[in-house]
Amino acid sequence: MLTKRVIPCLDVRDGRVVKGVNFVGLRDAGDPVELAATYDREGADEVVFLDITATHEKRQTTVEMAARASEELHIPYTVGGGFSDQEKIRAMIAAGADKISLNSAAVRAPTLLTSAAALFGSQAVLCAIDAKRAGSADKWVVYLNGGRIRTDRDAVAWAIEADRRGAGEILLTSMDRDGCKDGFDLALTRAVARSVNIPVIASGGVGSIEHFAEGVLEGEADAVLAASVFHFGELTIREVKEYMASQGIAVRLD
Repeated sequence: MLTKRVIPCLDVRDGRVVKGVNFVGLRDAGDPVELAATYDREGADEVVFLDITATHEKRQTTVEMAARASEELHIPYTVGGGFSDQEKIRAMIAAGADKISLNSAAVRAPTLLTSAAALFGSQAVLCAIDAKRAGSADKWVVYLNGGRIRTDRDAVAWAIEADRRGAGEILLTSMDRDGCKDGFDLALTRAVARSVNIPVIASGGVGSIEHFAEGVLEGEADAVLAASVFHFGELTIREVKEYMASQGIAVRLD
């Protein structure tokens, strides 16, 4: 049985980890590599670094951070933010990143996903989708530039296309739930998980230990991602994994 992954997410701005609510109201949570190394020791399966202003500021995510992470971490890590061409992706993977995350750039130029998967392998390419509910029906649209720009692209349809173009997994963030601690948008997560043939990482909304299990059991996610509950000491990786195991979910327990 494949184990479900628990993944801390580190939103990085100006070299520091930050966390807010609905993508705003950010507060400092520490040095990204030091924090990631702590999660590594605690038993995290992977970590994700997302430079949340790189695309908006039209710059590349720092290669130096990725290089530091490659020296400190023993688990896979993903880096996202500001990738607009293959050379920038190549530089990040050369620095040690196991995976890169494409979000806004892939929506604007979907062939970037296709070519990245062909050059570096699908296992190294993650498609991040920031989605927000559109009206009262079960419909969600994609947002770009860290949630600043609304598109008319349907989130589920885009996930299907990303799968077809070679993405190895989907990082699906509910903007409606981000930082609110009300739990994942299970309808969104389930809709995407049932529509694609690649793993889906549920993101946005964790506020209690029960939410992690719900993301897998009800949202049908392959991995669950959280930030503030870990960064500010509300829960530990071990506590989360032990609870998930008690709910019959297969997890890696060292």
